[in-house]
Amino acid sequence: MTTSVLSKLTTPTAPVEKPRNTANILIWAFFGVAVLGWTASAILSAIHFWVLPIPEGVPTRGPMAVMMSDYSYVGPIPLATIGAVYYIGMMAASALWLFTKSELLEKLLLPVTAIGVALSAVFVYLQLFVIGEICPFCMVSAAATTLLFFIELTVKKIGGARTAPIVNPAIAAPIMIAVPLVMAIVAMFSLTVLPLPKF
Repeated sequence: MTTSVLSKLTTPTAPVEKPRNTANILIWAFFGVAVLGWTASAILSAIHFWVLPIPEGVPTRGPMAVMMSDYSYVGPIPLATIGAVYYIGMMAASALWLFTKSELLEKLLLPVTAIGVALSAVFVYLQLFVIGEICPFCMVSAAATTLLFFIELTVKKIGGARTAPIVNPAIAAPIMIAVPLVMAIVAMFSLTVLPLPKF
Protein backbone atom coordinates (compact mmCIF):
# COMPACT_ATOMS: atom_id res chain seq x y z
CA MET A 1 0.00 0.00 0.00
CA THR A 2 2.84 2.40 0.87
CA THR A 3 4.49 1.69 -2.49
CA SER A 4 1.20 2.41 -4.26
CA VAL A 5 0.80 5.80 -2.54
CA LEU A 6 4.44 6.71 -3.21
CA SER A 7 3.98 5.75 -6.85
CA LYS A 8 0.89 7.96 -7.15
CA LEU A 9 2.78 10.89 -5.61
CA THR A 10 5.88 10.58 -7.78
CA THR A 11 4.61 9.31 -11.15
CA PRO A 12 3.99 12.22 -13.54
CA THR A 13 0.32 12.70 -14.44
CA ALA A 14 -0.45 13.02 -18.15
CA PRO A 15 -1.35 16.62 -19.02
CA VAL A 16 -4.65 17.52 -20.67
CA GLU A 17 -4.89 17.74 -24.46
CA LYS A 18 -4.50 21.54 -24.59
CA PRO A 19 -2.45 22.52 -21.54
CA ARG A 20 -2.29 26.10 -20.23
CA ASN A 21 0.56 27.50 -18.16
CA THR A 22 -1.69 29.02 -15.44
CA ALA A 23 -1.30 26.15 -12.98
CA ASN A 24 2.50 26.16 -13.36
CA ILE A 25 2.59 29.89 -12.60
CA LEU A 26 0.42 29.30 -9.52
CA ILE A 27 2.66 26.45 -8.32
CA TRP A 28 5.72 28.68 -8.74
CA ALA A 29 3.85 31.29 -6.68
CA PHE A 30 3.12 28.58 -4.09
CA PHE A 31 6.85 27.85 -3.95
CA GLY A 32 7.72 31.55 -3.63
CA VAL A 33 5.24 32.05 -0.79
CA ALA A 34 6.58 28.94 0.98
CA VAL A 35 10.11 30.39 0.70
CA LEU A 36 8.88 33.68 2.19
CA GLY A 37 7.19 31.87 5.09
CA TRP A 38 10.28 29.72 5.60
CA THR A 39 12.54 32.80 5.70
CA ALA A 40 10.36 34.48 8.34
CA SER A 41 10.28 31.27 10.40
CA ALA A 42 14.04 30.79 10.01
CA ILE A 43 14.71 34.32 11.28
CA LEU A 44 12.45 33.72 14.29
CA SER A 45 14.08 30.33 14.96
CA ALA A 46 17.55 31.91 14.83
CA ILE A 47 16.44 34.52 17.38
CA HIS A 48 15.10 31.75 19.62
CA PHE A 49 18.38 29.83 19.36
CA TRP A 50 20.93 32.65 19.62
CA VAL A 51 19.25 35.63 21.33
CA LEU A 52 16.70 34.24 23.78
CA PRO A 53 16.17 33.97 26.64
CA ILE A 54 16.43 37.60 27.64
CA PRO A 55 17.64 38.05 31.23
CA GLU A 56 15.06 38.93 33.87
CA GLY A 57 14.58 42.64 34.33
CA VAL A 58 15.19 43.52 30.67
CA PRO A 59 11.94 45.06 29.36
CA THR A 60 10.36 43.22 26.42
CA ARG A 61 7.76 44.51 24.02
CA GLY A 62 6.61 43.90 20.47
CA PRO A 63 8.13 40.80 18.82
CA MET A 64 10.28 39.94 21.85
CA ALA A 65 7.23 39.92 24.13
CA VAL A 66 5.52 37.51 21.74
CA MET A 67 8.59 35.28 21.45
CA MET A 68 9.14 35.22 25.22
CA SER A 69 5.53 34.23 25.92
CA ASP A 70 4.52 30.71 26.90
CA TYR A 71 2.45 30.54 23.70
CA SER A 72 5.53 30.61 21.45
CA TYR A 73 6.67 27.11 22.43
CA VAL A 74 5.36 23.57 22.16
CA GLY A 75 7.24 22.01 25.02
CA PRO A 76 10.89 23.00 24.45
CA ILE A 77 10.41 23.56 20.70
CA PRO A 78 9.78 27.10 19.38
CA LEU A 79 6.66 27.41 17.24
CA ALA A 80 8.83 29.21 14.70
CA THR A 81 10.93 26.08 14.25
CA ILE A 82 7.82 23.96 13.74
CA GLY A 83 6.74 26.57 11.18
CA ALA A 84 10.12 26.36 9.44
CA VAL A 85 9.75 22.58 9.11
CA TYR A 86 6.21 23.08 7.76
CA TYR A 87 7.48 25.48 5.08
CA ILE A 88 10.32 23.12 4.13
CA GLY A 89 7.59 20.52 3.57
CA MET A 90 5.62 23.01 1.45
CA MET A 91 8.71 23.83 -0.65
CA ALA A 92 9.35 20.11 -1.24
CA ALA A 93 5.67 19.57 -2.03
CA SER A 94 5.68 22.43 -4.54
CA ALA A 95 8.64 20.85 -6.38
CA LEU A 96 6.91 17.47 -6.46
CA TRP A 97 3.66 19.12 -7.53
CA LEU A 98 5.36 21.07 -10.33
CA PHE A 99 7.17 18.03 -11.73
CA THR A 100 4.50 15.32 -11.34
CA LYS A 101 1.15 17.21 -11.39
CA SER A 102 0.04 14.56 -8.87
CA GLU A 103 -3.71 14.64 -8.16
CA LEU A 104 -3.13 12.74 -4.90
CA LEU A 105 -0.68 15.43 -3.76
CA GLU A 106 -3.29 18.11 -4.51
CA LYS A 107 -5.80 16.23 -2.35
CA LEU A 108 -3.26 15.96 0.49
CA LEU A 109 -2.17 19.60 0.31
CA LEU A 110 -5.65 21.03 0.79
CA PRO A 111 -6.25 19.77 4.37
CA VAL A 112 -2.62 20.42 5.33
CA THR A 113 -2.75 24.07 4.24
CA ALA A 114 -6.25 24.42 5.78
CA ILE A 115 -4.87 23.25 9.15
CA GLY A 116 -2.02 25.75 8.69
CA VAL A 117 -4.54 28.57 8.21
CA ALA A 118 -6.56 27.50 11.27
CA LEU A 119 -3.45 27.37 13.49
CA SER A 120 -2.24 30.72 12.13
CA ALA A 121 -5.61 32.25 13.01
CA VAL A 122 -5.19 31.03 16.59
CA PHE A 123 -1.67 32.50 16.79
CA VAL A 124 -2.84 35.85 15.41
CA TYR A 125 -5.70 35.88 17.94
CA LEU A 126 -3.23 35.21 20.77
CA GLN A 127 -1.03 38.10 19.65
CA LEU A 128 -3.89 40.56 19.32
CA PHE A 129 -6.05 39.67 22.31
CA VAL A 130 -4.02 37.64 24.82
CA ILE A 131 -0.38 38.73 24.59
CA GLY A 132 -1.30 42.22 23.41
CA GLU A 133 1.81 42.58 21.22
CA ILE A 134 2.51 41.99 17.52
CA CYS A 135 5.37 40.04 15.96
CA PRO A 136 5.74 41.18 12.31
CA PHE A 137 7.59 38.02 11.24
CA CYS A 138 4.81 35.92 12.80
CA MET A 139 2.27 37.93 10.78
CA VAL A 140 4.29 37.33 7.59
CA SER A 141 4.18 33.61 8.34
CA ALA A 142 0.42 33.74 8.95
CA ALA A 143 -0.11 35.61 5.67
CA ALA A 144 2.09 33.10 3.83
CA THR A 145 0.13 30.14 5.19
CA THR A 146 -3.14 31.76 4.14
CA LEU A 147 -1.80 32.47 0.65
CA LEU A 148 -0.66 28.85 0.27
CA PHE A 149 -4.20 27.69 1.03
CA PHE A 150 -5.80 30.06 -1.47
CA ILE A 151 -3.27 29.24 -4.21
CA GLU A 152 -3.99 25.55 -3.70
CA LEU A 153 -7.75 26.25 -3.93
CA THR A 154 -7.24 28.26 -7.12
CA VAL A 155 -5.24 25.48 -8.78
CA LYS A 156 -8.00 23.05 -7.83
CA LYS A 157 -10.65 25.41 -9.24
CA ILE A 158 -8.97 25.68 -12.67
CA GLY A 159 -8.82 21.91 -13.02
CA GLY A 160 -5.63 20.98 -11.19
CA ALA A 161 -1.95 21.00 -12.06
CA ARG A 162 -2.51 18.54 -14.91
CA THR A 163 -3.98 21.41 -16.95
CA ALA A 164 -0.41 22.78 -17.29
CA PRO A 165 2.44 21.49 -19.48
CA ILE A 166 5.28 19.37 -18.11
CA VAL A 167 8.15 21.35 -16.55
CA ASN A 168 11.78 20.48 -17.25
CA PRO A 169 13.34 19.51 -13.86
CA ALA A 170 16.82 20.35 -15.16
CA ILE A 171 15.78 24.01 -15.29
CA ALA A 172 13.41 24.22 -12.33
CA ALA A 173 15.23 22.05 -9.76
CA PRO A 174 18.38 24.22 -9.47
CA ILE A 175 16.20 27.29 -8.88
CA MET A 176 14.17 25.47 -6.24
CA ILE A 177 17.37 24.45 -4.46
CA ALA A 178 19.30 27.71 -4.81
CA VAL A 179 16.57 30.14 -3.72
CA PRO A 180 15.99 28.62 -0.22
CA LEU A 181 19.77 28.40 0.31
CA VAL A 182 20.18 32.10 -0.54
CA MET A 183 17.30 32.97 1.78
CA ALA A 184 18.96 30.96 4.57
CA ILE A 185 21.95 33.29 4.24
CA VAL A 186 19.58 36.28 4.26
CA ALA A 187 17.87 34.95 7.40
CA MET A 188 21.19 34.55 9.23
CA PHE A 189 22.48 37.94 8.04
CA SER A 190 19.28 39.59 9.29
CA LEU A 191 20.41 38.91 12.87
CA THR A 192 23.21 41.43 12.34
CA VAL A 193 20.87 44.24 11.24
CA LEU A 194 17.65 43.67 13.20
CA PRO A 195 17.18 45.85 16.31
CA LEU A 196 17.66 42.93 18.70
CA PRO A 197 18.20 43.55 22.41
CA LYS A 198 21.82 43.69 23.55
CA PHE A 199 22.79 42.79 27.09
